[in-house]
Amino acid sequence: MNSTRTDAYLERLGAERPARATTEALRDLHLRHLRAVPFENLSIHLGEPVVLKEDALLDKVVARHRGGFCYELNGAFGLLLASLGYQVRLLAGRVHGDDGLGIPYDHLALRVRTVDGGDLIADVGFGAHSHLPLEFGERGDQVDPGGTFRVVEAGDGDLDVIQDGEPQYRLETRPRALPDFRAGAWWHSTAPESRFTQSLVCSRITEDGGRITLSGRTLTTTDAAGHRTVDELGTDGEVLAVYRDGFGVGLSEVPTVRGGQFG
Repeated sequence: MNSTRTDAYLERLGAERPARATTEALRDLHLRHLRAVPFENLSIHLGEPVVLKEDALLDKVVARHRGGFCYELNGAFGLLLASLGYQVRLLAGRVHGDDGLGIPYDHLALRVRTVDGGDLIADVGFGAHSHLPLEFGERGDQVDPGGTFRVVEAGDGDLDVIQDGEPQYRLETRPRALPDFRAGAWWHSTAPESRFTQSLVCSRITEDGGRITLSGRTLTTTDAAGHRTVDELGTDGEVLAVYRDGFGVGLSEVPTVRGGQFG
């Protein structure tokens, strides 16, 4: 990732290039990313491939002003952080669900080490999650605008990330490479059982700490105090306007749920 791409990425986030790869700079970049780059699965329902390669990730997030899901968002963010001097490791996770843990390489999160001694979990690709990075080695409560988080030992060297008392995902601590996640991305993009093939979502944190989410034609706006407003959009023009004005995503057609491609 060259300096020009780094500068373009920072411009997308509305951020200045940090002088040093510090913990405080990471916290700022993390929050800016969650505000500027939406968590979305639109490519699956627009017939676009999900490509886990550096050029494709940067083209989508930076040049095309799109978002993505965990592999794309954390994959791209990791590239940015590495270009700024952070030590970045990709970690594989499995999401906790009603039926237990999800598939291997179900989730991608980042372990980031800073020049001032920080060792953190950065995750800009899990939807409604922590607004700021979590301390990797802290085992007590970590209070965040997104809730109260804990990172706890899960056996065999794994860690569980817990939000408000509910387990979210289990992280392996062994570092992985981006190509390792291709099978997981393919499964989530094609399997009928995947929640990403079953519904549409586009969501980001707002400047006041709330959240705006468009699920199909349902627009949900939540303020920082948790008060929620739900509106049903009627015309295609209204839907496209919310993608454009609410998320900075310019689309020529309204995505519709396609479902999985194998069974």
